[in-house]
Amino acid sequence: MTPRLDHIVLGCARLDQGADALQGRLGVTLPEGGQHPAMSTHNRLTRLGSEAYFELIAVDPAAPDPGRVRWFSLDDPATQARLAARPRALCWVVAVDDLDAVVARSPVDLGEVLSLARGDLTWRLTVPRDGHLPEAGLLPAFIEWPGGQGPASRLPDQGLHLTAIHLRHPAPETFGQTLEALGLLPLVRLHTGPRALSFDIEGPAGPVTLD
Repeated sequence: MTPRLDHIVLGCARLDQGADALQGRLGVTLPEGGQHPAMSTHNRLTRLGSEAYFELIAVDPAAPDPGRVRWFSLDDPATQARLAARPRALCWVVAVDDLDAVVARSPVDLGEVLSLARGDLTWRLTVPRDGHLPEAGLLPAFIEWPGGQGPASRLPDQGLHLTAIHLRHPAPETFGQTLEALGLLPLVRLHTGPRALSFDIEGPAGPVTLD
């Protein structure tokens, strides 16, 4: 199976406030998702086109300490400072059929493979042991869904479509070789500049760039 976009991840300091801010920009409601017991985070989700989805995630203040570093760099002081200002793009997630094979052939360390759950959903995901985002989120997390079917089809279609993923890197030629080795170049637009991730979305409110 060719790697395909599974979802994009934006983070916020508080889920309710982050949802309010993004709903105003996107012109849609972000429905409640659920809790991630292994990470003590919670989220809101909505569909992006036919197969992908949009995830807004935050630390769950009502959950106990997870006993480990949270994913998507949510425990990192630099990330927390960014999220204190507004919701920010954190990462993108790519679905594959054989996660173990991807990890084994990757030219960079993608982290450990964790088996995770939220409600009746189960999946396997690459998560660096220290919770950092590889290449500041420019390299995706890789996910494997049982039967290859993620939750996108369960989510409401509110007319949102992802039109581009932009990756800015100070050495795009070298970084592009890593993307190519992982089969990711067709999914993104690669630019020269300080490391930065952004998503172009079309929806009811018109074109929006989230960074």
